[in-house]
Amino acid sequence: MDGLIFKLPLTEEYIRNANYEVENLEIKNLWDEFERGVHKRVPIRLNSNPKVLILDSALNYLNIQFKDYLYDPELMAQVQLNWELWRRFLLPGDHEHGLPEQWEIYIDFQNVYDASWFGAPLVFMDSQVPTIHPILRDDNCKMMLFDKGLPEPFKGELAQLALDHIEYYEKRFKGGWEFLGKPVKLTWKTPFGWTDGIFTVATLLRGMENLCMDILLDPQYVHQLLGYITEALINRMQAWLKFMGISYPMALYWFADDAIQILSREQYVEFVLPYHKKIYQIFSKPEKRFIHLCGNVQHLLPTIKKELGVNFFETGFPVDFGILRKELGPQVTILGGPKASLFLKGYARELISETEKILGSGVLKGKKFILQEGNNLPPCVDIDSCKDFYEFAKCKGILFD
Repeated sequence: MDGLIFKLPLTEEYIRNANYEVENLEIKNLWDEFERGVHKRVPIRLNSNPKVLILDSALNYLNIQFKDYLYDPELMAQVQLNWELWRRFLLPGDHEHGLPEQWEIYIDFQNVYDASWFGAPLVFMDSQVPTIHPILRDDNCKMMLFDKGLPEPFKGELAQLALDHIEYYEKRFKGGWEFLGKPVKLTWKTPFGWTDGIFTVATLLRGMENLCMDILLDPQYVHQLLGYITEALINRMQAWLKFMGISYPMALYWFADDAIQILSREQYVEFVLPYHKKIYQIFSKPEKRFIHLCGNVQHLLPTIKKELGVNFFETGFPVDFGILRKELGPQVTILGGPKASLFLKGYARELISETEKILGSGVLKGKKFILQEGNNLPPCVDIDSCKDFYEFAKCKGILFD
């Protein structure tokens, strides 16, 4: 099939003839009912991104590497279109299936865009997601960024690359870009209008061990660094959102900051909370505030709810969902589920057992729970396990008023 650059068990005839009209209507109704709080079962979604194809050697027969993916706009688009095929025709879940009205692509720099924008060099290794090399080392100068001033919002390797990609895509769209007979469009999903988190950026720039020592031995520097990062990110996000024509504060604004899991509650309140507040105050309306936090972060979530007004929590692993529901209350929306590694081949029994445990934990109280993996499906994910998980959860995730 023209345009298929991964080994997907799909034919063009099947893709064009598959009919998901009834299923898609049921799923749309489920999410509409979830918004109104009148749904009868737990919504189920499985999160993924193009790494599930790039890092799966059985599917990636062309040996496409992340360096190629990041720097080549045409390849980035083709990989994403193949990923959308995989997601729409092979992956179960309460998301739209089948051919879309239009394909949507986006600028994807994985989790390196923040630190790279501050000047950290990119590191590419075969069969791995990209990472960065810390620049605020003790053998260098941990104060070096302050002397340079704030980075320009549209400067830096990846920021310029994003602009180049956008220009490339706009030219392709003018030529009537199609995939499987459906138009291809660029969403305004570019990473520079958001952030993976101020503390996470600090750990990447300084190095996790060094930053931990700074918290104990040089707390003034930690505040200086986090204050600098926050000011820079706010400046950048405002500029990029204006460029994209997106107004703020938003009705549902979110960011991540996975690295805060290493902090105690007291350390989070002292070092990070004031800067998180600034971001929400500028970009988020108070009605819906969302945060994505992977890792062992449960001890911080009640504080984040109380101090920041966050009422949508996307969790990773590990989480005790019964305790978390008691701590956050029935009006808070929780997203989470079994750890992602259980979706690999060979863990089917453990996956179903853990799913049953979560659904019976008490987390369904208030009906504000979305079941998913915890968090983001891994490469080499077992589709059969995903199907078993979905069918089991649909049967067991029945809600009673």
